[in-house]
Amino acid sequence: MRKTQTIASLGMSIAAGVFVAIASACSAGSGNSDQTSPEGTPSAAPSSATSTPVPATSTADPTARSSGPSPNASDATSPPSIAEQQLASLSLEQRVGQLFMVAAKATGAEPGTMDALKKYHAGNVYLSGRSKAGTAATASVVSSLTGTVSPATTGGVPLFVATDQEGGYVQVLSGPGFSTMPTALVQASSGPAKLRTDAATWGKELRSVGVNVNLAPVLDTVTSPEFAPSNAPIGHFQREYGYAPSTVSALGNAFADGMKDAGVAPVVKHFPGLGRVVPNTDVTSDVRDTATTRTDPALEPFHAAIKAGTQWVMVSNAYYDKIDPANIAPFSPTVMDTMLRADAGFKGIVLSDDLCSAAQLEAWSDADRALKFFAAGGTMLVCADPASIPLMHQAVTQKAQADPAFRAKVDAAALTVLRVKAGQ
Repeated sequence: MRKTQTIASLGMSIAAGVFVAIASACSAGSGNSDQTSPEGTPSAAPSSATSTPVPATSTADPTARSSGPSPNASDATSPPSIAEQQLASLSLEQRVGQLFMVAAKATGAEPGTMDALKKYHAGNVYLSGRSKAGTAATASVVSSLTGTVSPATTGGVPLFVATDQEGGYVQVLSGPGFSTMPTALVQASSGPAKLRTDAATWGKELRSVGVNVNLAPVLDTVTSPEFAPSNAPIGHFQREYGYAPSTVSALGNAFADGMKDAGVAPVVKHFPGLGRVVPNTDVTSDVRDTATTRTDPALEPFHAAIKAGTQWVMVSNAYYDKIDPANIAPFSPTVMDTMLRADAGFKGIVLSDDLCSAAQLEAWSDADRALKFFAAGGTMLVCADPASIPLMHQAVTQKAQADPAFRAKVDAAALTVLRVKAGQ
């Protein structure tokens, strides 16, 4: 969870092909070099064969709420949805690709990223690091990424293109056409109404260059102003919206609503919260929260976001001793299935934090990181190091071929991604 770095509208539309919903006429049957994490690196801190899907005419809304039934449940009397048609048209390798979000340098993608998109069918990408080049240059970078979409790569399914535009020390995109965004703590001082308006402006700037997902806002509740400087991942960088769950909920979700107003999907993070830890999981291992419980008041901002229709929740990389002391959150069925799916009723994308470069993950191989995440109920894996994608993709594909129960999880996760892409 390294932190990342601002915004006036370019007035250009998303690159052609981004977010076009795709249907198929197929019959039923038949995923650390110097890359950065999805939250980048903070500035200096204060002290096999595929079917060809047929494009549909509708345009998907990345902010639309995914609907109802379990991915494996389908009304036999109803025609298959767009997402179900898409899933049927994809090979296993392409389905697995939909479950990965790979880093691309915001100043221009490197060969490893392009290989992940072209050879390993990665269906999602995020701009990492820092770019001060402005909107025109960023739109060109995004176009180079979305231009990889084809029947051979993603089965024609468009990419989610994300970045980390929180504000303050965590703002990937800046320069001409991007506003300079203050920290969350400063944003909070403007109140919910003004913050929502400001976030819509910032979101329109992202949307204008082809970014349709923002890895923000932070909904972690830091316990107090006095503790904040010691809270390395959040408070130290003023990423918090306040020190009470109700305050964080009102202001953080105002930011999320503004992004949705602009047609950019917000990603609320870092469930179930990093406001009580001291070390940062990006650079320290065995980071533990010893206080948060399954029914903790600090979950309120996340529950409010889910009730408001947010379709993305990022899970932190910490251990939670009072929830599941044996597993870090992205390997915990209790966190992802029980707390998010069952307790909170969340039906969208359960997104990991960086599972490729963070120090918290150093005890596991790349393959095990991917297998454990999806086995525990994760939907989409964020990878800051494109060089890790080949082994992760291969491991998930091989496990799905050998294990029907795991294959069902892969198919269900891929269908969830496709539903959100299609706005269903």
